[in-house]
Amino acid sequence: MEKRSTEAAVDTASEPVWTGLPPGLLRMRRLLLVVWLGLLTIAVALLPGLLAGPVWAAFALLPLALLGWGWRMLGRNWRSWRYAERADDLLISRGVLFREETVVPYGRMQLVEVTSGPVERHFGLASVQLHTAAAATDARIPGLDPAEAERLRDRLTELGEARSAGL
Repeated sequence: MEKRSTEAAVDTASEPVWTGLPPGLLRMRRLLLVVWLGLLTIAVALLPGLLAGPVWAAFALLPLALLGWGWRMLGRNWRSWRYAERADDLLISRGVLFREETVVPYGRMQLVEVTSGPVERHFGLASVQLHTAAAATDARIPGLDPAEAERLRDRLTELGEARSAGL
């Protein structure tokens, strides 16, 4: 009986500890969705309504339906993003319909950069971009708190240097 509990402890210890993205990324993306589809709804309601008659303004319901669908999809996509730091590599998992998991060994990292565009800065967000020798394995973690992005960049750079020096 003690053997089973020891095996269970080993299994949970090897399981990665996943970290999700902060809710600020979801708020930013939803706000952008509302702004762009709100403008499209107004344009679709006004142009046909003024030019062809008020019945044609009903086409404004299409962007509103798209807004509702997009709102839900953004939430599902945001919940699917997560990352885990392990002893030898970084795991990045994302995707709702097609799940994609990227494993980036620390020793293969060539460049780790933190980027933040004007909209991201307004919402207090930053992204971590990982570059490796193979372009297909480049990975990105969007929407992090800037302090967490810098901590992750420093940690990954330190681990990458240590692993590549040992090669």
